[in-house]
Amino acid sequence: MDIISAYREVGSYRGAAAISGTTHRTVKRVIARHEAGGAAPPRLPRGRNYDAVVELVAERVERSKGRITAKRLLPVAQAAGYEGSARNFRRLVAKRKALWRNDNHRGRRPAVWSPGAASGHRLGCPGRVARVLRGTGVVPGPVRAFRSRQARRDDAGAARAPKPEPEATATKPR
Repeated sequence: MDIISAYREVGSYRGAAAISGTTHRTVKRVIARHEAGGAAPPRLPRGRNYDAVVELVAERVERSKGRITAKRLLPVAQAAGYEGSARNFRRLVAKRKALWRNDNHRGRRPAVWSPGAASGHRLGCPGRVARVLRGTGVVPGPVRAFRSRQARRDDAGAARAPKPEPEATATKPR
């Protein structure tokens, strides 16, 4: 049951509070607001304790191209009037750096091919040939197959002849 209907049914703040599972002061406040016209007034946005240094942080992040850390920036902000915690300041710096990275994304870097450079596509597949740029054209060239240590051990073990098992000796009957 909600607070207003509990108050209408019981008629007292303490009785409605017991039914609703809240305090009589909360019931009184809700009833007064309901009788005054209904909804709660809209909340105003709260100021943050770092509002005084937001521009300083944004300028330093821009100047360092997003490389500055909150640890290095905190003494400067405290000299400018910041009185909050280091943790809250780290949140501000992280948010400003994320905004800077979003605005200054360099995009995908294109591959730069030079003569003699092998492509890294499927180098581990035995029997594959990589395309190597030589001069003006693409010329196929051999690729060394990369093998795991376990595979090399297995191959080395297969190349060795197995050790002969010792012959069974006849035992004397007792």
